[in-house]
Amino acid sequence: MRCPYCGHEELKVVDSRDSDTGEAIRRRRECLGCSKRFTTYERVENIPFYVIKKDGRREDFNRQKLFDGLMTACEKRDISPTTIETRIDEIESELRSTGKMEIPSREIGELVMEKLRTLDDVAYVRFASVYRQFRDLTEVKREIDQLLSKQGIK
Repeated sequence: MRCPYCGHEELKVVDSRDSDTGEAIRRRRECLGCSKRFTTYERVENIPFYVIKKDGRREDFNRQKLFDGLMTACEKRDISPTTIETRIDEIESELRSTGKMEIPSREIGELVMEKLRTLDDVAYVRFASVYRQFRDLTEVKREIDQLLSKQGIK
């Protein structure tokens, strides 16, 4: 492994602990060349599974693609990348626990919206508007009204 800042190969582990979900080991490392610190995550290599897209295409499940989508939905919200990583760990764990090798993108999208709904209402509406392809403000308003009614707000 190389330092992401200077490329130096000599590093030391400063701290090591389980991630919040227990699915990975989080390690804080320090470069012995430039003294900068960074975090790595060590996970068991899982058997790949595939996402079945709306048009029937199959593609490998891609954590980074999921992370990018959640980061976009959570932009300018008070949600840390670590919290997003934790939600992705939960999503991936739930998907793997089904035992299926192929999972429709619709199931993944619904699971993501469920996680966002409990995390942040604005991020949820942002994601839902793209995922459900809202065509106008009426559809956005309907979704917001449903959220408010579930919270007991009229």
